Parts: sequence; C-alpha cells; structure tokens
Amino acid sequence: MKYSVMPNKGWLFNLLLLLSCAASPVYSDDTKLHIIANQSVEVDSLDQDQIRRIFTMYQTNWPNSQPIVVFVLANQHASHQLFSREALGLFPYQLERIWNKLIYSGLGEGPIRLQNETEMLTKVQQQPGAIGYLITKDLPAYIHTIQLAKEQ
Repeated sequence: MKYSVMPNKGWLFNLLLLLSCAASPVYSDDTKLHIIANQSVEVDSLDQDQIRRIFTMYQTNWPNSQPIVVFVLANQHASHQLFSREALGLFPYQLERIWNKLIYSGLGEGPIRLQNETEMLTKVQQQPGAIGYLITKDLPAYIHTIQLAKEQ
C-alpha cells in the first residue's frame, strides 16, 4: 500500500476557501460606511469630489480655514478598501500612489495611518479638524458624521 504526502485537491481547495473567508470580514446588510469628523468641523455634507480632494490631500483646509487632519486605516484593512472604492471611487493602491507622489515630490504630506476602528474613533474625537471613516452598525450619538451628498 502506498501513502501519499500530498493532500488531495478537494482538501486543499477547502483549506484555501476557509482561509480566504477568515481573512476578509463579512459586513452585514445593516452595517454602513460613516464619514466621521471632529466636533470642531462645521461641515455636515460633502459630495464625492470634495471627499476625494480631502482624502487625496489636495484640500488641506476646511471652509473656515481650519486645517484638515486626515486619518485612514491601513491599506489591507477591509474598511479602508471599502471606503476607498465606495466613497472615493478609487482602489487603495491608486490612493497610495497619489499620497506617495505628494510626499516624495515634497508637495504635501500623507494622511495619518491608524491600526483599527477604535483608534480611528478616538483620534478623530481628540484632534480638531480631523476626518476619518468607520464601517459599523451604530455610532454613538456624540459622534459628528458627515453625509455623502449626491453630486448634481
């Protein structure tokens, strides 16, 4: 009787399927993308073009001249990937290229990168002029959210 050390293809496929499901969190229908800002931000609504200018670091001040402080999650984070595609209409790698071009040309700075949503919530609350994003079911009532307005 011969024994093979190679797993059969069905077992390998199931393992890869299990690992891919574990690597990407599943968002339920009641979770929503929220753009959050510090209480000092006097803006309640932005369209996709305005949000894109802020998160690509081209718009650096709010209408009242207060500096914008941009917080983002790591490129690999599922919330960042969803935010990039849904709110900005960009893939995370495209956003990264824009930031790198600004940084390495000396024309600007990149956003502040955070590790998780808890840190995002805390930092945005603490930093005047801050903006960030979360994907969650419920936000505490004291969090200032910015609505994504439909472009005309």
